Amino acid sequence: MAPARTRAHAAPKFLLVLACVVALGGCSTVKGWFTDKSKNIAEPSELVDFTPTAKPQRMWSVNVGKGEGRLGSRQAPAIADGRVYAADLEGGVGAWDLQSGKPAWRVESELRLSSGPGVGDGIVVVGSLEGDVVALEAANGAQKWTAKVGTEILAAPTVGQGYVLVRSIDGRVTAFDSASGERRWFWERETPTLTVRGNASPLLGPGLAFIASDDGSLSAVTLSTGRLLWEQAIALGEGRTELDRMADVDGMPSLDEVVLFATSYKKKTMAIDGTTGRPIWVNDSGGPGRTGVSADRVVVADPQGTVWGLGKFDGSGLWQQPALAYRRLAGVAIQGDYAVVGDYQGYLHWLQLSDGALAARVEAADEAFRAAPVVADGVLVAQASDGTMSAWRLSP
Repeated sequence: MAPARTRAHAAPKFLLVLACVVALGGCSTVKGWFTDKSKNIAEPSELVDFTPTAKPQRMWSVNVGKGEGRLGSRQAPAIADGRVYAADLEGGVGAWDLQSGKPAWRVESELRLSSGPGVGDGIVVVGSLEGDVVALEAANGAQKWTAKVGTEILAAPTVGQGYVLVRSIDGRVTAFDSASGERRWFWERETPTLTVRGNASPLLGPGLAFIASDDGSLSAVTLSTGRLLWEQAIALGEGRTELDRMADVDGMPSLDEVVLFATSYKKKTMAIDGTTGRPIWVNDSGGPGRTGVSADRVVVADPQGTVWGLGKFDGSGLWQQPALAYRRLAGVAIQGDYAVVGDYQGYLHWLQLSDGALAARVEAADEAFRAAPVVADGVLVAQASDGTMSAWRLSP
C-alpha cells in the first residue's frame, strides 16, 4: 500500500554521530548519546537528607537480563491484565505476575531487542536494533508473526484497535495488522540533523494515532490509513547551532479524555485539544521525558533535573523542585498523591504532588533509570539500564 504521507528520507541517527563529531568535537556534549558523561553540564546534585512522608515498599525484584547498558533505548516495562512484560537487549522477552513477581513465561532471542514491549490485542511486540518486529502471544510467549522495518527501533511498539504501530529511528511509523503482521501503511517525517537519543512511541486515541517527532511537533493521523489530520508544534527548533535547535518530543504524550499533554526537550509543555490540534495552554518548562498527569497536575522534569508541577487546566506554574538537579532524571510517573522519577544512580524519588516536596527515596538498582516507571493497580514498576526490574507499593 502506498504511504499515507511521504517526505524526504532522513538519514539514520547512528550516521549522525559523524556529523556530531565534526560539528561539536565529540558527542559527549549531546544529551543521551553513547555516554552518560558530559563536560558541558554541572555536577549532579548530592542527595540531601529529609524526613520521609511516604513509605514505598518493595514488593519484588527480578533481573530481566543484562540490561541495555549505554545503548540509550530507554527500555521500560509494559503492564496489562495483571502481568508485567519486559524485554532485554540480549535476554529476550518475559512476563511476570504484577502482584508477586512470579515468572509466567520467558522467550530467549538471538535478536538484539532494543525496544521495550508493546502490549495489546492479546500480543506482545518488540523491536530490534536491526529493524526486526516480533509479535508473541501474550498468554504464553509463542511467536505469532514477524516483520521488518528499515532501521533500528528504540521506541516500544504501540498495540491496539487491530494495529501495531512501530516507530523507527529514521522518523517513520509503520502500521501492521495486529492479527497477521501485514503492513497496512506508513507515515514519515524528516529527522533533524542532531537529536536526543531515543524516540516516543505513538499514542492511540479512538481511531487515531498521535505521533511525536524529533523536530518538536505532534501530529494526529487516522489509524486506518495514516492520513494526516492535524499537526501542532510543541516547540520550535530555533537557535544558532544544531545543538540549540534540539526540540525533541521523546516522551509519549499523555491523553486525558480528549486533551493531550506533551513536553519537549526545549523546555516547552503544551496541552492540546486532541480532536482539533488546538493549543489549550503552553508553559515554558519541560523536558524530553514523559509527562506525569494526575487529577489536577501535570508534572515534568527538565533537562537540568528540575521537576515542575503545573496546573492541569491552565498550565500555571505551581511549584518547582531543584534538589535533583543534573541527576539525569527519566520521565515522570504518578503513583497516588506522588510524582515519581528515577535518576542516573538507580534511585527512585517520590515527590508530593501538592507542593513538590521530597517524600521518599529508595536505591532500587545499581545503574541508571532511563525510562519513566509504569503504574497500574497502584503498583509502580521500574526497569533500570542494568536489567533490574522492581515493583513498589505505597504503605498507608
